[in-house]
Amino acid sequence: MLRKLAAELFGTFVLVFGGCGSAVLAAGFPELGVGFIGVALACGLAVLTMIYAVGHISGGHFNPAVTIGLWAGGRFRAAEIIPYIISQVIGGILAAAVLYVIASGQAGFDATASDFAANGFGEHSPGGFSLQSAIVAEVVLTAIFLIVIIGATDKRAPVGFAPLAIGLALTVIHLISIPVTNTSINPARSTASAIFQGTWALEQLWLFWVMPIIGGIIGGVLYRLLLTEKE
Repeated sequence: MLRKLAAELFGTFVLVFGGCGSAVLAAGFPELGVGFIGVALACGLAVLTMIYAVGHISGGHFNPAVTIGLWAGGRFRAAEIIPYIISQVIGGILAAAVLYVIASGQAGFDATASDFAANGFGEHSPGGFSLQSAIVAEVVLTAIFLIVIIGATDKRAPVGFAPLAIGLALTVIHLISIPVTNTSINPARSTASAIFQGTWALEQLWLFWVMPIIGGIIGGVLYRLLLTEKE
């Protein structure tokens, strides 16, 4: 179990550091900024590489909504949910702390005045999308993500390609939802950014726990009921 939790902590660290780091440090950089596409690719590549690196140890969740969704889909033990989530949240916070130290080296940086890659809705949505839009996006996209994860790791799926499918799915999800909520679908990632943003992001953090978890459960249950091969 200790190795599993260490793998989850490390994988979540890299996912948050890669995704949020590209958003905070590189997305808006003058002339050479990576933009939405670069941030989406950074998130997808981070989860892809971490699943290959440590997924064989812990299963490569790196996300409380994925852990709960896999339990709902019959792929994970209930007794391990809480330890996994704690490790994921700690990994995300550590990544955000390192990112904060790096970003603070730039003159004029202020995490509170910026969004620090935090997730938001309404006036804090990158595209000005409403609470309703944020709820629908987070639930639907997390459900889709869980169906991809469970399907790609199904015994009937081609062996060895699951990380590619999962990483590419996360990239597509970011391309869709960065303008809506700055893309959460991961409560650990949202918590990490919100802590260092420190104001409105903490007030809106509830949505980015509740909706991804609901979406994860929906995705897990749908796959279990409709797509799992009966013995």
